Amino acid sequence: MTDQTQTASPDQATTPETPKSEYQVLARKYRPKSFDELIGHGPMVKTLSNALESGRLAHAFILTGVRGIGKTTTARIIARALNCIGPDGKGGPTIEPCGVCQHCRAIAEDRDVDVMEMDAASRTGVDDIRELIEGVRYRPTAARYKIYIIDEVHMLSKSAFNALLKTLEEPPEHVKFIFATTEIRKIPITVLSRCQRFDLRRVQTDELVAHYRRIAGLENAEIEDEALALIARAADGSVRDGMSLLDQAISHGAGKVTTQQVRDMLGLSDRSRIFDLFDLTMKGEINEALELLGAQYALGGDPAVMLQDLLDLTHWLTRVKLAPDAADDPGVSQIERERGREIAAKLAMPQLTRAWQMLLKGLEETRIAPSPIQAAEMILIRLAYAAEMPSPGDLIKKLKSGLNGPQAGNGGPAGGGNGGGGGPRMQVVNGGGAAQAVSAQYAPAPQRAEEPVYAKMPESLEEVVALLSADRETTGLAIQVKNYLHLVKFEKGRIDFRPARGANTDLSSQLIKALNGLTGQRWIVSVSEREQGAPTLKEQELEELERRKADASQDPLVKAVLEGFPTSKIVAVHLPADQMPELAEGDDSGSVYDDAFYLEGDDEL
Repeated sequence: MTDQTQTASPDQATTPETPKSEYQVLARKYRPKSFDELIGHGPMVKTLSNALESGRLAHAFILTGVRGIGKTTTARIIARALNCIGPDGKGGPTIEPCGVCQHCRAIAEDRDVDVMEMDAASRTGVDDIRELIEGVRYRPTAARYKIYIIDEVHMLSKSAFNALLKTLEEPPEHVKFIFATTEIRKIPITVLSRCQRFDLRRVQTDELVAHYRRIAGLENAEIEDEALALIARAADGSVRDGMSLLDQAISHGAGKVTTQQVRDMLGLSDRSRIFDLFDLTMKGEINEALELLGAQYALGGDPAVMLQDLLDLTHWLTRVKLAPDAADDPGVSQIERERGREIAAKLAMPQLTRAWQMLLKGLEETRIAPSPIQAAEMILIRLAYAAEMPSPGDLIKKLKSGLNGPQAGNGGPAGGGNGGGGGPRMQVVNGGGAAQAVSAQYAPAPQRAEEPVYAKMPESLEEVVALLSADRETTGLAIQVKNYLHLVKFEKGRIDFRPARGANTDLSSQLIKALNGLTGQRWIVSVSEREQGAPTLKEQELEELERRKADASQDPLVKAVLEGFPTSKIVAVHLPADQMPELAEGDDSGSVYDDAFYLEGDDEL
């Protein structure tokens, strides 16, 4: 939810205090008046709804989120919900304020004397808070609650916060506090602990697109879907920012808005051109890439924005590389789906990660450079040359192969016959029948590098435990996996799991490091908090033991023993040696196959 409405009636377009001839910006014109009109904040509305229905109302609320997400608007709606008396004047606090009673109208028109808004950015001192505290003692004039809304509360001074603490902890029953802030970390923990906190998250792009489409329809404006997507993406989750851009776009296009107009307005490059620019750069065709960059710059593209687009594209390609199904998302455009898969298939992961690092650093350089376009060109040049560089792993392989191969040119040792030993090694480079250059370097005697021996890729969690148990350095990790890992999904090279209570906090990273080293292949190990997962291997062993005990108790001989020794019980079941599984080395949980039966006391069977 945010501070924009999903729908609007004609009477919402003009407030009583605003003449119809005066234009209202869309962010004010379509400001929500009730919780139903908010978008994107369902969990908060659900919590408040339950609190109002059960009468469990907190005395202080704190709303946090990015700018333009609807914090102040939500605070006003909460004030209306708390003070609404219904059309008949007999109603109580409700999640659906009527909008027609005297308090609903007064709060909507910012003229309710019992609902006071304070901007902490301009009133930061302790004297301002003392004035507020003095007013807390008096009951509301006409409303049910006296409500204090403090915007940008993090701007209050330390002394002001301290002065507010006691009143905030034990306010009179007729007072409610509602705080709003974009910097929740700057709020003292003593204040946070006295408030009910709501985190208003960024609104998803698809929700913003649908919302802006409705607003454009109410304004009788024609706007292309891709143009709406550009505005929603530029809003970055802030509804108010997007509404301002939509307002500007409608004015720019005189009621009919095209994608190109929005690109020109935002200083964006054509999306297909960004794909072309990235592809040319990564292929090392730097002349064509610089020409394309210059052409986009001449059309009004901002160099920093173009690098930001390249950075976003690198992230998108990396996602497609790791999870190809991401390209099938309905919100992904056709060009991103087709070109994304095409380019991602041609690039290796080291190239993408290196491109991300270079573009991220280059974006900062471009923003502070005297000539942004020159800085952007240098970034592309560095990226084009770095794209052809081998990865560190490839370099190591080449070095190893170089040490193992012939060490001199022209088929054998040159210049003094070094043989195969250490010391100065001479290499003669011939050209045109005559020696043109002679280079000497001191090098150690070549040694054959032994290739590491990697284990076979495990195909189940049991094989993973067996692999870890076989290596002395990972024995403890094998016990962790066996005792504390609830398997959610297993594939070759991938493990999804839910950690049990008592598991190491870095179990996933330890498992990745161990498996990568033992198998020589890259593994992905992720933690899933939502899925329950299968029982741990230890739990499965114990379940199997209980089953064997139950089976053994049905044996006639065992029954006779149990009847003859009423206090006895089965504590273990001994299997033949060829059926006994091997335990992980270092597993001190004890073998369940050592003995058959025990009796209570000192007797043993």
